[in-house]
Amino acid sequence: MKTGEDARGEGSTGPQKLGLCVLCGLPAAGKSTFARALSHRLQQERGWAVCVVAYDDVMPDAFLREASARPLPSQWKLLRQELLKYLEYFLMAVINGCQMSAPPDRTEAMWEDFITCLKDQNLISSAACEAQSCYLLTKTAVSGPLFLILDDNFYYQSMRYEVYQLARKYSLGFCQVFLDCSLETCLQRNGQRPQALPAETIHLMGRKIEKPNPEKNAWEHNSLTIQSPACSPEASLKLTDLLLTALENPVKCVEDNVEQKETDRITCSTNILHQADQTLRRIVSQTMKEAKDAQVLPYNLKLLAEELNKLKAEFLEDLRQGNKKYLCFQQTTDIADVISSFHYEKDNTVQKYFSKQH
Repeated sequence: MKTGEDARGEGSTGPQKLGLCVLCGLPAAGKSTFARALSHRLQQERGWAVCVVAYDDVMPDAFLREASARPLPSQWKLLRQELLKYLEYFLMAVINGCQMSAPPDRTEAMWEDFITCLKDQNLISSAACEAQSCYLLTKTAVSGPLFLILDDNFYYQSMRYEVYQLARKYSLGFCQVFLDCSLETCLQRNGQRPQALPAETIHLMGRKIEKPNPEKNAWEHNSLTIQSPACSPEASLKLTDLLLTALENPVKCVEDNVEQKETDRITCSTNILHQADQTLRRIVSQTMKEAKDAQVLPYNLKLLAEELNKLKAEFLEDLRQGNKKYLCFQQTTDIADVISSFHYEKDNTVQKYFSKQH
């Protein structure tokens, strides 16, 4: 096994500078094209090593090959967390200047795609001892600054916060780039793709997306919004400054019993989820009774039930994902706020069916 000194190369002084950039935005906003161009520029102009991890290239294909079905939102969340674990294994190898091992519990197809991603970017050796589930890092990966760019929608703040926690754990530089693209442009581009997403998926994400908010969230202070498809020279300079600032100012690892706080947050989230689920079920049931009493036609009753159950499922998924609209990290959520918001959305849905009676 290579030692840290051997792996980093001769003449290396001090710890290696590592950065983690979250690239977020709507589907078809141009993130992947932007990530490739940024990677090329950083390597050519700065001499940095760059690792672009496009979630679409690693997660969906892997899941479809193994399950032959599109994953549910809860399964997506588990896959995202698993991919972050893979990134952590890679980071540990880089930081320690040693071989990268394979996690004992892994989705084999997704792990293979992740390994291919690293090989294609010359970060691990193709001649690695794969039979023993360990991989040799290349000189490129350990001899100078390394920036990891995560390319995904990251439409909820909670999704990005999980990446921030990884940066904090290993004292990495952290920054966010939001690619701002109009919904119309995204829909048009998506329609031209061989495997287009349903338009409703993009519409829904457009309604739910939480852009980085440095004014409200201190951990998001190192963020930049760039207009897509054009990236002006001024925006390009700001982007370089953002990355340099992140690299020179790594996130400090806070030793304040983070695990206990996370346990408390999960407990709180579970309690709120249970209360919300029970209450929303009663509201839906009562609303359907009122609709029958109002003699809404059977066909419309069926449609109304489907819409209300879909709305309930969306609210509960928002809570599971930690959507700050309903469930903040600070655990200040009042269940009454959730119910009030659901009533508002429910009333808008019900109104059109009741009006059909007249």
